[in-house]
Amino acid sequence: MPATPVSATVITLNEARHIRECLASLSWANEIIVVDSGSTDGTPDLARAAGATVITRDWPGYAAQKDYAASQAAHDWIFSIDADERVTPELAAEIQRTLEQPSDRVGFRIPRITFHLGRWIRHTDWYPDYQLRLYDRRHASWGQRRVHESVTARGPVGQLSCDLQHYAYRDIGHHFETMQNYTRLAALQMLDEGRSSSFFHLLVHPPAAFLRNYILKAGFLEGTPGLIISAMNSYYVFLKFAKLWALQSTVKGVKRE
Repeated sequence: MPATPVSATVITLNEARHIRECLASLSWANEIIVVDSGSTDGTPDLARAAGATVITRDWPGYAAQKDYAASQAAHDWIFSIDADERVTPELAAEIQRTLEQPSDRVGFRIPRITFHLGRWIRHTDWYPDYQLRLYDRRHASWGQRRVHESVTARGPVGQLSCDLQHYAYRDIGHHFETMQNYTRLAALQMLDEGRSSSFFHLLVHPPAAFLRNYILKAGFLEGTPGLIISAMNSYYVFLKFAKLWALQSTVKGVKRE
C-alpha cells in the first residue's frame, strides 16, 4: 500500500466484461469505490465480490459522476480509472514510490496506451495520451465537459512514466459505435462553448487530422492498424464538425446548403 493512502474510483454501466480485471489491477490501493449507474449485467455484484464498495447513482454525466465518486472516498488522494483500463505492476510501484516522496504536486499525469487491432498503439494521437488520474481532491476536480473530461488541478502537476493500459474497443464495429456517441457529445460541448462549424471546417480539419496522426505522429509505423486509426481519427473530426453544423442549423432555424 502507498505511504500516502489512495482511494481508487471507478464509474460503471454494464462493465461485466472488464470490471474484474480492472479491480484486480487496483489491489495496491487502500480502498476501491465503484459508482454504478444502473447496470443490468451483474457489474455491481462482480465489483462487490472483488472487494469494492459499490454505490448506485443515476447518471449525471461523466465528470459529475467522477467527482461524486471522489467525494465518497475515505482518502484525499484519488486514483481515477475507467473499467476498460488496467494498472500494471510497474505503474502501481511507481505510484507507491512517488507518494512516498515529499512533494508540492497536487496531481500526476500518466501516459495511457491503447490496445486495438491486435497491438499496443504507440503512435498517432493515441500515445502517450497523458491523463491526470492521480490527484489530491482538495486541490483538483473534474471539469464539466460532456466528453473527454479531464481533471483540473489548482497547483503544480507532476508526470509519471509507466503506462496505464487501455482496452477501449472490442473491434472496429465497437470503435464506430463509440465514435457516434462521443462525436454527439463533442458537438454539444462545442456548441456550449460558442464554437461554430462551416464548409471550411469540414473540408480542412479532417484531412489535417489524418496528416497529423499518420505522418507527424508516425502512425505509418504501426502498419495497417496505424492507417486505420489515423483514418478513424480523421473521421471522428469530420463527424463532430458535421454534427455541430447540424446543431447550429437547428438552433438558428436556418437551412444551410
